[in-house]
Amino acid sequence: MKVTLERGALLKSLSHVHRVVERRNTIPILSNVLLQARDGALLLRATDLDLEITESVAADVGQAGATTLPAHTLYDIVRKLPEGGQVSLETSGDSGQLLLRSGRSRFNLQSLPESDFPDLTAGDLTHRFTLNAADLKKLIDKTQFAISTEETRYYLNGIFMHTIEVEGHMMLRAVATDGHRLARVELPAPAGAAGMPGVIVPRKAVTEVQKLVEDLGAEVIVEMSTTKARFTFGPVVLTSKLIDGTFPDYNRVIPTGNDKRLTVDCAPFAAAVDRVSTISSERGRAVKLALTDGKLTLSVTNPDSGSATEELEVDYDAAPIDIGFNARYLLDITQQLDSDTALFKLADPGSPTVIQDRDGAAALYVLMPMRV
Repeated sequence: MKVTLERGALLKSLSHVHRVVERRNTIPILSNVLLQARDGALLLRATDLDLEITESVAADVGQAGATTLPAHTLYDIVRKLPEGGQVSLETSGDSGQLLLRSGRSRFNLQSLPESDFPDLTAGDLTHRFTLNAADLKKLIDKTQFAISTEETRYYLNGIFMHTIEVEGHMMLRAVATDGHRLARVELPAPAGAAGMPGVIVPRKAVTEVQKLVEDLGAEVIVEMSTTKARFTFGPVVLTSKLIDGTFPDYNRVIPTGNDKRLTVDCAPFAAAVDRVSTISSERGRAVKLALTDGKLTLSVTNPDSGSATEELEVDYDAAPIDIGFNARYLLDITQQLDSDTALFKLADPGSPTVIQDRDGAAALYVLMPMRV
């Protein structure tokens, strides 16, 4: 194999594919990136057996061929090479080594044969549709924070994506929950999405998709089956296994009869929560919201460090109520809201609360209360 390409183009591709590779691997080949030179391009591929990223980059191919190199080492080398240079990669015979040259730099790198590299074959992907990159980013950004990190509830370790009919319109919906809070975001389903299987996209794949959205105006091709999902961003293709489990019936935990309505200005509210929670214990993190006519009093009491209160003028005219929430969860949700105000729909101190920008907003959040 002999191939030459621009350092910047190689670095960009390596920055995409090397992230999939775990730094500690018991299987040596999984520490490597596959390099295939042919037809005027260099194809790079990396996998951890659950997730695979491939990218094709234009190159001057002197001799077609393939090999594998340690992904993180190769990335670090190319990252440290001078900008604007050319990088030459060349293997010779059966030496098991690759010569990397750029300017006056020379690296002899130990390689492993490409025949050992695993192929995460996607099989037949039954549904295919195109999504605007900005829409895909919105679905992920507004739900990702609520993904559970509890490995025993593995079916909550991702985002549940499915289509559903809402008032006669087919919607594409993303849902995540960790049992304490729930995030649900929807947008009009693109052509081809109707009838797709409900799938749970794992956290690592979600994180990589989020990083691969670089041009918000671009289109992303999404392909799904019951076991795998593939996202195509131009020359970059990410294929992921899906979580094999059943996502719970999230509609059962979204209350519909909450009749106490509180409207607050988002930024002052978040700042006040942040201030009073400064003295909360790391374990508790509870902040109490005491609501009376037109007034909200935020308070935190910590036996070890003291207490804090702050008052805000709000739009509230229902019966007085005292309710507690985890301060971190409140701040996470307010950061997702697009408008200047937040609408809280409350029932009683022991029941879940619904938070939205406004009635009928595309994003809806449910937060479980805490005892205070």
